[in-house]
Formats: sequence, C-alpha cells, structure tokens
Amino acid sequence: MFIIMNVLDFKITYETYENINELSVEDELLCIRAEEALKTSYSPYSKFKVGTAIQLADGEIVLGSNQENVAYPSGLCAERVALFAIGSNKPNAVVTTMAITAYTENFDIKNPVTSCGACLQVMAEFEQKQKSPIAVIFYCLNGQIIKVNGIRSLLPFVFVEDRLAGAV
Repeated sequence: MFIIMNVLDFKITYETYENINELSVEDELLCIRAEEALKTSYSPYSKFKVGTAIQLADGEIVLGSNQENVAYPSGLCAERVALFAIGSNKPNAVVTTMAITAYTENFDIKNPVTSCGACLQVMAEFEQKQKSPIAVIFYCLNGQIIKVNGIRSLLPFVFVEDRLAGAV
C-alpha cells in the first residue's frame, strides 16, 4: 500500500525598514501614535508595555494598549483592546492599517514584536468581516520595522467557519 502525500510550500511577502524615517508619512505617524499608546499600558506584572494604533478608512486613529490582570489570563493584548473598542463603538468601520510596538525597562527589544495567535485570529476576523486586508506594521522602537499586507501572511491557516454564521 502506497500513501500519496502532497508537500506544499508557504511563502510570504513582507517589507522591512531600518528605521521609522523610511516609512511613508502616514505609516510613520501611525507608529508614533502606537508609541504614544504605550503610556496607557497597564502592565505591572510583566513590565512589558505594548501599544497599537489603528488607522480606519475614515482617517480616525484608534489606540490600544495591553491591560494585565493579577488573575492571569484575564488581561488583553493591545491589538485586541483597540479592535474590540472599534467593534463595539464603530461596528461598520474599516481597518486599513495597524502599527504595533513594545517597550520594557527590563531589557532592550532588538527586533519587532509580533502579535500573538489570539490577536492574529481577531485581526483575521476583522479582515473577513470587512472583506479587505489589513496592513500590519511591527515597529521596533529605534530599530527595524516589518510590514505585511494582510493577516493571512501571518496566519495562513486562519480559522474560518462560515457555517457558524448561519450559512448552513
């Protein structure tokens, strides 16, 4: 008995920048706003601050920061804080771009910090709902920047189940 197996390859396209000055003016502003969001981080346990700035199609920028809780894992990441605020306050808004950055006094962050799987799944849900990709900028303060166009580049096997929405 022979087992036929397919071996497939996955490839993503992303942009890298050496510093914030190489970005477009709009993307640079979004990174600066993500840096501002670090100020509202509530991270007394990890001491690891994360801030995000989200650009909406109408030009509005929504900020979010990580919010920890002593009853771990009751806190939320910066990305989900901002996205859920958009979902509850502007449910028909279209997210075009997100900038995410991090800071800690405990060590130097030398590379861009990327989103966790739970945040990627929520971001993917927004893409599916709005039927358009979200550009994501991972901004390392005073360092390299990574930009992707769309969550599927980061989460290729995203959980999508149309039947859960009643389309059985």
